[in-house]
Amino acid sequence: MAYKRFVVELGTGADLHGADMTKAAVRAVRDAISRSCLCGIIEILGRHDFRGVRVHADLSVPEPDKVDRDAVLAAIPVGEKSLAVSAGGLRAPGIEVARFGPGSSDIVMACVALTVSVEIDA
Repeated sequence: MAYKRFVVELGTGADLHGADMTKAAVRAVRDAISRSCLCGIIEILGRHDFRGVRVHADLSVPEPDKVDRDAVLAAIPVGEKSLAVSAGGLRAPGIEVARFGPGSSDIVMACVALTVSVEIDA
């Protein structure tokens, strides 16, 4: 069996007051998912469930070591999940709002590409 790409969807997410890399990353994944409907897996490929589906997230944030990988993977609702995190995204000056992110005035943004692959008889 081999896997072939079925769809690639892009997403962005931000944390406006706490510079929380995980929060921005999870929002980026949810953003990508919110624009994706995998109906073709059932209607075109004739599948009855999501077995044989892999979802890989290529994520970019300013501080990759501060991402809770398990939280990001938990935001992906189906399939066998994998994640690669690299340095990138965006950091911009904001304002400190102590109740949302004490000690931080930075805005951080995460970017993600979600690739959904399906198992195909080779």
